[in-house]
Amino acid sequence: MKNVSDIATLATGVFVLPEAVTRLKACMDDSAASMEDIGEIIAFDPALTGQLLKVANSALYKFPNRIDTITKALQVIGTRAAYDLALAYGISHAFRNVEAKIIDLDHFWEQSVSCGLLAKYLAEQKKHRESERLFVAGLLHNIGELVVVSMFPKEAQRCMAFNARVKPAELQQAICGFTYTELSALIIEGWGIPAPIYQPIDKIHDIETPASDLDVQILQLSYVLALDNVNTDVYPSYNNLVPHLHESLDLAHEDLEDALDITNLQCLSVMSLFNPNAFMLY
Repeated sequence: MKNVSDIATLATGVFVLPEAVTRLKACMDDSAASMEDIGEIIAFDPALTGQLLKVANSALYKFPNRIDTITKALQVIGTRAAYDLALAYGISHAFRNVEAKIIDLDHFWEQSVSCGLLAKYLAEQKKHRESERLFVAGLLHNIGELVVVSMFPKEAQRCMAFNARVKPAELQQAICGFTYTELSALIIEGWGIPAPIYQPIDKIHDIETPASDLDVQILQLSYVLALDNVNTDVYPSYNNLVPHLHESLDLAHEDLEDALDITNLQCLSVMSLFNPNAFMLY
């Protein structure tokens, strides 16, 4: 198998972000850009417009009144949050043609969405100012698996054989020489997406000692909770939870129960927003 950096470079050429998302990124990088500029780029792409309006009216926000224009969505969500959610849509859309012969794509997106929702919920509990960014990092943490499925199907199939004794990341490291999250982070970096999204992803499995960075703490805990939550046939509840993951965030077990109860209720409806199988294609 190729070096992980080489695979990431290939993947950024094969899996291409929609033009509107690329233009939106350039606009966000321009300090002179206004909300109107951002709104125009989104409105130019009917699929992206529809997606952001669906998200704004979804269980992700629970706004009391219906949001039916991009201008209103940008006002209530904020331009940074809208950008983060557009990125999530764009990256999910880039993988829309991955075939589900080896892995269960619905299961893949369930774990990804579960991780994202948990990260957003925990970020809000910790009064984090950019909870959408944590949602996006959680949602996209494992897109490296889709790349391996596409390019190295035999290895991807072998990596599916994790069990109660061998964690997914350990199996990926043994078979591929890298973890899926490591590849995910490199691909996201290769697209020119801001470091605050890909850097925490790269550190998801570094849980031997407590992390000092809040984003990393939230994402590590969200990953472990989602892994156990979605793979109940493999793991009992909290099987992979290391005490410092929640203790470093001053969270008790009751807080984790609340997080899981609330995000499990959201998961199915939010999955339909980010699972490419449910997208309106161009």
